[in-house]
Amino acid sequence: MSQLTVGKDVLSYCSKCKLNLNHTIVAMKDSQTIAKVKCNTCKTMHAFKDPSQSKTKQTGTRIKKVASPSASKIVSVSDLWMDKMSNTTKKSTPYSVKTKFAEGDIIDHTKFGPGIVEKVIDDKIEVVFRHEIKTLVHNK
Repeated sequence: MSQLTVGKDVLSYCSKCKLNLNHTIVAMKDSQTIAKVKCNTCKTMHAFKDPSQSKTKQTGTRIKKVASPSASKIVSVSDLWMDKMSNTTKKSTPYSVKTKFAEGDIIDHTKFGPGIVEKVIDDKIEVVFRHEIKTLVHNK
């Protein structure tokens, strides 16, 4: 796992967007504790909020528990992408708005590169790319 430092991306609960979203670390309390983050969606700066503690409907797929019952391990977006890509054997499909995708499909986006579909929400898909998580339209 990569070291948490200022400038790295982590998942945090954004109270303005009311979702667990990708944030950039802007301040650390110590080498293991995140103090402040900036939401990459709404650009709001706020204290880090552990996504496993939020009251959203999202599952804690981005948090992995550690042996200690009181501690949780924060997973960066690039680590999540690497883990998902290494655990699949599917072939990549070029991304198109017209193509229908399913959870676990590998897509090849012209701008964002390779990604894996994490969640399907009606006519949208949540895709984990190497450096960020994007919501894209599909099946139009």
